[in-house]
Formats: sequence, C-alpha cells, structure tokens
Amino acid sequence: MELEFYYSDIEGVEIPTDNFFGVFKPKKNEDDFALDELVSKALEEPIGTNRLNQELKPGDEVVILSDDNTRATPVDQILQVLLPKLHQLGIKKEDITILMALGTHRPMEHDELVAKLGVEIVEDYNVINHLWDEEDQNIYYGKTSKGIEVWGNRLLKESDYVIGIGHIVPHRVAGFSGGGKIAQPGVCTGQTTGETHWLSALVPGTDIMGQRDNSVRKQIDESARLMGLDFIINVVQDLKEEVVGVFAGDLVEAHRAGCELAKDVYGVEIPKADIVITDSYPADIELWQAAKGVYSSDLVVKEDGYIILVTPCPEGVAKTHPEIEKFGYLSLEDTEELIENKELEEMSVAAHLVHVGRAIKEKANGILVCPNISKEVKEGLGFIPADSVQEALEFALDKKGKDASIIAMLHAGEILPINK
Repeated sequence: MELEFYYSDIEGVEIPTDNFFGVFKPKKNEDDFALDELVSKALEEPIGTNRLNQELKPGDEVVILSDDNTRATPVDQILQVLLPKLHQLGIKKEDITILMALGTHRPMEHDELVAKLGVEIVEDYNVINHLWDEEDQNIYYGKTSKGIEVWGNRLLKESDYVIGIGHIVPHRVAGFSGGGKIAQPGVCTGQTTGETHWLSALVPGTDIMGQRDNSVRKQIDESARLMGLDFIINVVQDLKEEVVGVFAGDLVEAHRAGCELAKDVYGVEIPKADIVITDSYPADIELWQAAKGVYSSDLVVKEDGYIILVTPCPEGVAKTHPEIEKFGYLSLEDTEELIENKELEEMSVAAHLVHVGRAIKEKANGILVCPNISKEVKEGLGFIPADSVQEALEFALDKKGKDASIIAMLHAGEILPINK
C-alpha cells in the first residue's frame, strides 16, 4: 500500500499490506451548499438569541472577531453576507472594527489579512491584530467560577455589540473549537489563556476531545460572557473544507448545535494500532499547531506504540513560544516542577508540553518527520528524528515487530477518532 500526503516536500510511504488497517479521514459531503444562503438563513433564524435587527440600531459600534490564518474558516465569504446586513441596519463602515482573534499566535501580515478577509475589506474597514502581550490593549473583565482572571482586548468593552466568526472542529483543550473560543483564548492575554489551558492538562484527552460540555469549555464560555461576546457565526466544514452547516446565535446554544454536526463530520471509527502515521493537516504552519495530529493519535495508539507525525511546519516550532524548544515535551510531574520553581510561567505552554509529552513520552513514542525542524531540535523536543516517513515506519516496525498493526490518519488535525 502506497500512501501519499498533502505536502509536496514530503515523500509518501509504502506500508506492508498485511499490517495495514486502513487510511482514515473526516467525511466528505456530496451535497452542494450555497454558503451565502446558509449564512443568510442562519442570521434569520439564530439559535438562542434575537436576530441582529432586534439587537442593533444606527450608530452602534460593532466589533467582529475573526479567527486567523491557522483556521480554514471562509471569513471573507461570511463577511460578504454579514457586512451588508449591518449596513442595512444603519451601522456604518467607520462603526465596525474587525479584530483578528490570534490567541497567542504572531500578528498576521498584510498579505495574510488580504488572503483571509479579502482586499476590499482590508482596505475599507478598520482591521486590527489582537496583541495578547500588550498591556495597554487589554483590560480586566472579571473572574470565572474557578477563579480564572479574565484579561482581554479592551475593544470589546468599548463597543456596543460583539460578533464572533469561527469554525467548529474537534479540539484537545476545549472539546471543540468555535463558540466562546473566539474570545477566550482568541482575544485574551497569555495569563488568562494559560490558566484555562492548564485545566485541560489535568484531564485525559478522552474526557475532553469531542465532548462539547466539559470542565474547560465551561470556563471558556464564562470568560466569553464576561467579555461581552453577544453573537457567534460558526461553520462546520468537511474534508475538502466545504461548508456543510452554519450556526448563528448564542455562544453556547448555537455552538452546541454546531458541535452535533461536527461530531458527525469529523467522527471516524478507528481501531487502535501499534503504529499510527498521522499528518497535522490543515494545522501546518508550526509545531504549536501541528501537535493536533498528536492529540488525535493519542486516542488510538496502543500503549508503548509509535506515533509518526508528518508535517511541514515552515515556521518551525513556535515563534511566540520559545519555551517549547527550551524544555521539550514533558510529563505532568516534570512540568509541575518547572512551574513550582518558576522556571516556566506561561501556562498555555505548560499545558502544551504536557499534552504532547503524555502521548509521545509516557503512553507511546513519537517520531517526527518534518523538513523544517532540525534533527537536534527534534531530539531536544523528545521526538525520534526521521528524514522520511519510510525511515520512520521501518524504525517503528523494527521496534514493534513484523506483526505490528498500522493505521494512517489524514487531515488528522481535525479528526475525531472513535474507537471500534
């Protein structure tokens, strides 16, 4: 069996047929959906809230939160429907700010903003990158029920109405992306994001991933409420990134409805295996994002098995989080020691180290095939380095034996494994 990947700079691999249990991907929808019609219908029939024409009046200042270029959400097309509706309600261009919800990612450059939003919108509207580490841009909004201090972008407080645009896929920290995540971590500080993410490090992935209502999501929802997120527009996309559903309205009720569709699209029955070959598509910019391929693999790899992560990562490990290379992936115990000794203070990084470390160092072993990360860095992170997927597979087979079971997951950054 010859398996090819989405990446032109990474060669495919030949897999022994007798060992191979199959290639698993999210579903591809065969129906045709007109996105503008889906968005218009969702805006006319919001879930859990009033329609926009019942909430907004001429002169209101509106902030639109948009996810960034690490997500495949067709924000440009959604805005082509949303913005004219806002203008019909008397909201002028100068009353609208589009705030890029970067979380702790780096700021988007001009050409990236154009690719995400469209040249006309970038030129005609006030488009701003959220800067999570700039004190003057962020204010205190209150505390959640678990005592998490919510610090976030001041523009939400200064506006009359806040709309968040995102997409819904399985997510290791929050159960699913989308919903209130556009505010937390989208436009929060590193402190707030770190505290929320750290909660997920204390819970196994099986208790969070694909579970809409979990302990971490509750804190995210509470944070978004405190920050004044009034309305969401979330899409669910299929294997080809075609939109198959649009959900608008309340950040909890509309999101919950969207997660049901996302479960159906991304949920795939997958057997457990000794060796899991996984890409990270479409989370490919840096390893901070590409680790999503590890999170999904963690649910299907057998104890002491091998996860082969295949990803390009043109921007390396994580430009905004050098601590990952400094410490490498760790156990929960070792990470807690770093926190206690105040050697590691960024809690979102701490959670990331634990999530990956639990999969590639405690439960199983990780092999990294990535042309843009050096052998030395791979080893420092805790991965076994390999120059090709073929080399990685042969190494894993040598360790696990000729009868080792093998599966492959493509589009694994957004897959939800369901164990057979």
